[in-house]
Amino acid sequence: MTSDWQELTRMTGDKEFSISRVTLKQSGISIEGEFDLPPMAKLGYDDQVFVAEFIRNHGSIKQMEVAFGVSYPTIKARLNRIASLLNLVQIEPVVDKEQVLSMLENGEISVKEAVEKLKGSDG
Repeated sequence: MTSDWQELTRMTGDKEFSISRVTLKQSGISIEGEFDLPPMAKLGYDDQVFVAEFIRNHGSIKQMEVAFGVSYPTIKARLNRIASLLNLVQIEPVVDKEQVLSMLENGEISVKEAVEKLKGSDG
C-alpha cells in the first residue's frame, strides 16, 4: 500500500513542482496561488523515510546502522547528502552575558570582543 506522498513522488518523478491550491480540511477554505514546498517535503520519499527514522532513533547513528543494515560511513554520507539538499538554518548559540562579562573581567577577551558578543545576543 502506497501513501499519497509516495504516489505524488512517483507521479512527479522527483522533479521540482509547486503547490497551487491549499484546502484547509476542517473549514473547507481554499487558498490559490503558487506555494513552494517546505524543504523537507522536497526530499524524495526514501530520504524522508531516512530522516524520520533518524529522528525516531534520536539521532543515533549506531541504531541507524542496524535499521538500514549499512555502515557508519554510509549513514554519515547519506546524512551529509540530505543536509546538502536542505537549505539548513544556521543557529547562533545563545550568548551568556554573565560569561562574557566574566571573560572581559578576567582579561580573556577585549572590550571590543565583549561588545561584539553582546551585540550579537540582542537578536
